[in-house]
Amino acid sequence: MKKLNRLSMIVMALTMTSSAFAADKVTFQLDWLPGGDKAPVYVGIQEGFFSALELDVKIASGRGSTDAITKLATGQSDVGSSDIGALMAARAQDNVPVSAVMSYFTEAPHAFYVLADSGINSIKDLQGKKISTSPFTSSNAFLPLVLKQNNVPVDSVKLSKVDPGALGPMLMVGNTQAIIAWVTNTALFEQQAAQTGKKIKVLPWSEGGLSLYSSALLASDKFLASRPEVAKRFIKAYAQSVQFTYQHPDKAGQDLHNMVPEVDADIVSAQISSIHDLVFNKISQQDGFGMLTPTRIATTWKYVAQANDLRLDSLNPESVVNRAFIPSHE
Repeated sequence: MKKLNRLSMIVMALTMTSSAFAADKVTFQLDWLPGGDKAPVYVGIQEGFFSALELDVKIASGRGSTDAITKLATGQSDVGSSDIGALMAARAQDNVPVSAVMSYFTEAPHAFYVLADSGINSIKDLQGKKISTSPFTSSNAFLPLVLKQNNVPVDSVKLSKVDPGALGPMLMVGNTQAIIAWVTNTALFEQQAAQTGKKIKVLPWSEGGLSLYSSALLASDKFLASRPEVAKRFIKAYAQSVQFTYQHPDKAGQDLHNMVPEVDADIVSAQISSIHDLVFNKISQQDGFGMLTPTRIATTWKYVAQANDLRLDSLNPESVVNRAFIPSHE
């Protein structure tokens, strides 16, 4: 009997020790398909940044910012990437229990693409031109704002909405003079242009006056309140993953490919390089990586309110931010 009791105690001790070192599970919510801008979470898993902090991260697929925010709000996911503007718009209309905890894109990814030999050298040159866009991109809401900032009458452009997959081919064959897409698509459009013996020119809206926060790391308020230490560890590891991703785009591309084989590693690497300046730029240098400053948060809300026809006083933009988890800069 004594031997049995001793054996039971040993088994119990081993079980308790194993439980003590069990990794905390975290569900990460994507807001779109895997690609260069989504690489950090895959890098964190593959390079061991999450496991080093005793985290077991699962990735959940998403179909747009609204879908991602809904899944965070309903507790289906703990933390994820999404557009902070979409969160602001949602919070202005409903009490969505989701907060921004770290900036990612400190500049918005919206852009016009034109052929290099088109004679279109700036946004001002688009007056009277035919422009094509996809029906559901968030860029459409900001289009009137960026045109106005560049003294281009909205009714002077001929806008058509087409399937996203048709944008590049339409530009290459001359069926449209400009297309609207995120700069995350630059590598794809460059590839399509090269296949037709052409080159493209990118006109980022951030350089045309539309400067605001965009993609950010968001988290469920329930997750932050109930598991703050887990959240802190996750955000620290995610910040390390972002740094690694943009320092080693080729390795990051391979890390994503290892987990999602249908995604080409070279394309991911090219995408990461093309969006580097959305993440690391004069704003991140001035404010610090991951920071969400009150001034820029307020500016972002002004643009979002205008783009979505919302009253400026319908939201205190500071209410969407939780800065308690932003990693310290050592």
